[in-house]
Amino acid sequence: MAKISAENRELLNIKIKPYKDKIAEYVQKEKNMLNLIQKDSSGIGYKKLLLCEEQIFIATTWITINNLSVEILETKNNDALNDARKALYKAIIYLEDIVTSFINCQYSEIEDKVAEIANTPLEKRFYLVRKLGLAITLLIEAFGENTKWKWSFVELQGRYATVVKNMIEMKQACKDYFDPRSPDYDNTVHYIRLVKKLLDQAANQYRDRYELSTHRLDDMRNAINYLLANRRLCNLINLKDEAEDLKKKAVVWKEKMEADHKSGLAN
Repeated sequence: MAKISAENRELLNIKIKPYKDKIAEYVQKEKNMLNLIQKDSSGIGYKKLLLCEEQIFIATTWITINNLSVEILETKNNDALNDARKALYKAIIYLEDIVTSFINCQYSEIEDKVAEIANTPLEKRFYLVRKLGLAITLLIEAFGENTKWKWSFVELQGRYATVVKNMIEMKQACKDYFDPRSPDYDNTVHYIRLVKKLLDQAANQYRDRYELSTHRLDDMRNAINYLLANRRLCNLINLKDEAEDLKKKAVVWKEKMEADHKSGLAN
């Protein structure tokens, strides 16, 4: 790597200062909101949606700082990327606080939690989760192929898939999905397609992490749980053949996991 000149370092510092100032402002806003939540627990779901949105902003600002480093110094700013990664985890945690981190569950188990954000329209929820997904994609691309965080991102993306699934009011969604006259028809169809895609991706990524890296039983159990969550959704929207295929796949994966455990290949 070519030696970085003092002039370029100074140029980078000048360029990133307004971005760092904005991050500091949002970090203070987060502290203020958390203090407010401690004093007043009313509308906590809406407050945490706002906190999630602000963490996405912080993360994408850190990614922008990294991009400027690549542009000016021709090197990644790993500290900025790590701060972005931490912000995205916080964004997901704020959503988990609202709608839980349950992967495969009956909707009735989380219905009361989802009701805490009942006044947030589906369109706004859909926009938020797509924005979060884009930020995660930008982060992974910025780190590149050979990052030490490669397998850690499986968890980040899996937890993202879970909160996206849990953010939707499923009873209403199952009605709107089949009713082209509903004002939420398009958003519901696209939202559910996104959930199915993310659950499938999470199942395969956890399976890959199990096979290629950890050989940990909890990774394979997570993979199976994402398959079963997808099957549950397919049954709700009347995709019976796909649901049956997912059930068969889950059985095969479970048998593989149990065989590996008996042979000592998994722990």
